[in-house]
Amino acid sequence: MVNLNMYDLIIIGAGPGGYISAIKAAELGQKVAVIEQKYLGGTCLNVGCIPSKAYLQHSKWAETVAAAKPYGLDMEINQVDFPKLVDHKDQVVQQLKMGVQFLFKKHKIDYIEGTADVLDANHVVVAGTTYECQNILLATGSHPFVPPIPGLDQANYVTTDEFFSNTKLPKELVIIGAGIISVELAFAMAPLGVKVTLLEVAPDMLLVIDEDARNLIKARLTELDITWKIGVTIDQVTPQSVQLADGSAYHFDQLLVATGRRADLKVANSLGLKLDDAGRVVSVDDHYQTSIPHIYAIGDLIGGYMLAHVAGAEGIKAVSAIAGQPQDPVDPNFVPRCLYSEPEVGSFGLSVQEAKDQGYDVKVSQVPFATNGKAIATGATTGFIKLISETKYHQILGGVIAGHNATEMIHTLITTAQAEGTVDEIANSIFAHPTLSELIGDSANTLLGQSVNS
Repeated sequence: MVNLNMYDLIIIGAGPGGYISAIKAAELGQKVAVIEQKYLGGTCLNVGCIPSKAYLQHSKWAETVAAAKPYGLDMEINQVDFPKLVDHKDQVVQQLKMGVQFLFKKHKIDYIEGTADVLDANHVVVAGTTYECQNILLATGSHPFVPPIPGLDQANYVTTDEFFSNTKLPKELVIIGAGIISVELAFAMAPLGVKVTLLEVAPDMLLVIDEDARNLIKARLTELDITWKIGVTIDQVTPQSVQLADGSAYHFDQLLVATGRRADLKVANSLGLKLDDAGRVVSVDDHYQTSIPHIYAIGDLIGGYMLAHVAGAEGIKAVSAIAGQPQDPVDPNFVPRCLYSEPEVGSFGLSVQEAKDQGYDVKVSQVPFATNGKAIATGATTGFIKLISETKYHQILGGVIAGHNATEMIHTLITTAQAEGTVDEIANSIFAHPTLSELIGDSANTLLGQSVNS
């Protein structure tokens, strides 16, 4: 008799890493089950990248109304129907979840709701039912990190896991933390009339992005009347305010704690998997196998860039190895890193200092958006493209685009670099006119000393 609870692969977690892995494994001929204890789509789809982009789009519409006034389009926003914005966000999330469900059904992937108790590499129990498998892939993701701040436990704060459930637009929003998600939510809320304050304990905000881009974002935050403070010491939190050691206080009717995320190690610890030296993430080999044979791990669980597209890419490589078609691991140098503010920031590869530290004879070009015809015509002149190369072979080492549509444009540089193309290939490419992408060609020609626009 066929054991209906026997699988080639069981995946724990249905976020981007989990569901992409499942679909790829099914395409490779594996019988697959996915177990999820919370929500299909994981953090990204439900309380992360997708909801935040929906809110950012609303704020961009609001900014467009104000930006159009000097050019003869005199409009105004009479009110912000925030519940309607929330409803739009919910519809987007639901549509994408239905898409995942459709793909599961199409590829005959079993979706099991519940908490997984992983007994060993071949047995998983959910709600009293035991499932057998040849391999297990852990894609359990991460959870918000909440630091020990005096009084915080007495305040009615939220993390990003709860923020998108709000149906009432706050009047005064204080955000503890000024990383990527914090800054994006500040950009999303301020144009809707919310008084936003960002408080960062670290010496600077957005430490993971280029310094010139960082300064551009700071200037824009100030233009939007967003208060931002870096290098602060938080004395205590009361039910109505965050009080700093310098005596200043920032009042709120909503407090968001967005101070990073930590890997969800519950399953990993129960199995005794080997962790990294800091004990924060699971150690894996080049094929994403853990210290226990036939148990693999990807995504936030193994550290690196905690990004949905990284988890998905790692998952594809992990299941390919499981199916006997091993690939090289994800190369972090070709991972797009994005900030969806306005202006946006997209980057990849080495920074100038990192390239120098690795011994390269570095050459850099930086071309402003203000030199571009499309940017001037559309009022998108804030920003720049920075291309980082080396003098001998003109190899592309890294790049930064800060400006309108940057998160879309950065892929041209990444694809060229990953294909081992050089600055010369970009310089010899023809870019349509007028487009913002012409700036990519300009940056290459500038680096080679042959630009016709400067």
